[in-house]
Amino acid sequence: MARIAMSEMLRDASRRGYAVPCFNAINLDMIRGIIEAAEEERSPVILCHAEIHFKYTPLEQIAPIMVDAMTRAKVPVSILLDHGKSFSAVTNAMHLGFNAIMFDGSEYEYEENVRRTSEVVKIAKTLGVSVEGELGYVTRPRSGGAEGEDDDSIIDDTSLYTDPAQAREFIERTGIDALAAAFGTVHGVYLKKPELDLQRLEKIRDAAGVPIVMHGGSGLSDSDFIAAIDKGVAKINYYTGMALKVMDHAKERLAQSKDNVFYHEFMMNIIHDFKEDARQIMRTFRSSGQA
Repeated sequence: MARIAMSEMLRDASRRGYAVPCFNAINLDMIRGIIEAAEEERSPVILCHAEIHFKYTPLEQIAPIMVDAMTRAKVPVSILLDHGKSFSAVTNAMHLGFNAIMFDGSEYEYEENVRRTSEVVKIAKTLGVSVEGELGYVTRPRSGGAEGEDDDSIIDDTSLYTDPAQAREFIERTGIDALAAAFGTVHGVYLKKPELDLQRLEKIRDAAGVPIVMHGGSGLSDSDFIAAIDKGVAKINYYTGMALKVMDHAKERLAQSKDNVFYHEFMMNIIHDFKEDARQIMRTFRSSGQA
């Protein structure tokens, strides 16, 4: 199936009341498992690679694999640079074939975020690339295992949440296709029971006029996901939960094995585990059967 613009994919999700799962995929095993799940579930899917993960798999090496997976897939697929912060990473991803960019200017003051995001949008539009921006700040606490440097205490700081009144202006001034919003989620493992500000999310949705994206979804309950989708979330990023679950299964298999363990057999089990977790996420997000 031909590649599909992320903007088009998310507009459909908004209209029909589901969320497109966006999986961080840092190697071929993850890509294979996720695409197999998407094809079996008939789910649209976004494969992404985050700038913070370049140290594990360089962008130049994984990009051709992701482009090939998108081209060969029997369901709609977009490939996204996740949390692109440097101009070089963003432009390199676009030229390597990524058809979507998430530019993360959330660490800057508002006007600087607007300026930098607008610059990325101008370039992206000439190449037919969708752009997601972030307003507010989804925290990445040190203890959460998401390679963050934020102090753990700021997970309760609601001043970092997206301001609904500012959302519309941000979108109009930048021209982004989707908005990553902060309303109570965090990156990595949750350090306390999450409390999503769904009333704020609803106001953001009504003000934005573009699809809303939720980052930091791992650790939420199915009911949390469903409530967020019902309030307007059209794309949910997911990585930590999958990375932990697959390794838990791998540890269990190794502990129970009494024979030699060959890497190729281990690899096939890993691909299967990625597929099964992705399949469950697609069903939870109501994206199954939407392709």
